[in-house]
Amino acid sequence: MSRIQSCFDQLRAAGRRGLIPFITAGDPSPELTLPLMHALVGGGADIIELGVPFSDPMADGPTIQRASERALAAGMSLRKVLATVAAFRQTDTATPVVLMGYANPIEAMGVEVFVTAASEAGVDGVLVVDYPPQECVAFAELAKRAGIDPIFLLAPTSIEARIDDVAKAGSGYIYYVSLKGVTGSAKLDLDEVARRIPMIRERVGMPVGVGFGIRDAQTAKSVGAVADAVVIGSRIIEEIENAGPDAAVARVTTFMRSIREALDSLGESRS
Repeated sequence: MSRIQSCFDQLRAAGRRGLIPFITAGDPSPELTLPLMHALVGGGADIIELGVPFSDPMADGPTIQRASERALAAGMSLRKVLATVAAFRQTDTATPVVLMGYANPIEAMGVEVFVTAASEAGVDGVLVVDYPPQECVAFAELAKRAGIDPIFLLAPTSIEARIDDVAKAGSGYIYYVSLKGVTGSAKLDLDEVARRIPMIRERVGMPVGVGFGIRDAQTAKSVGAVADAVVIGSRIIEEIENAGPDAAVARVTTFMRSIREALDSLGESRS
């Protein structure tokens, strides 16, 4: 059983919602990524999504784009991201880590080389934004054989055929994009999320995490009432930006605890 599946099994048994924070590896500096990962766990993270910085993102809003620019300027690379995960695994063997990014760095390294290196580093899942499920069956199978869950995006515009393709190729959980826009947008339609999630969960047979547009404890709680997990990225990166390097770890821990408390207040209820 993968760490991701085990995590969701434990959450389900406890009647809790998962908290999946996102940070960009290398932002604000490569040296701070490992302390920030531990801070996320200390603040209540169940799974960490670690962004692989890329120069030409298509789904990331301006906040995460700035984080990627800072990380790349500081010399962060895919190999250094994997080294950071390996360092994290030296003291944390329980928290699942999902790499989130784009195809170009993986293709440049070589798909088989990447999957082997990611498995050896302790990566649990990979979400490649520009790998459509119907076009990367071989990659998904290669990842699964290495013990890595290939995770895919679904959106409000996803048709049934796309949902079925994701169900076949994916494992671990589904990342549901809650709005028609980029990360960090603020036009979250909670009614639409509540309507779509039960259908998607039933059709794919996997937990559903919801991201894009979740910025505070109240929104996280509202989404958590219908989803299996909430994903928060841009707001955490804003906390890092506003705090500065010296205070980033403490600021992120405090913010995470506010979200964790909001999700835990849901208890066993699910509307």
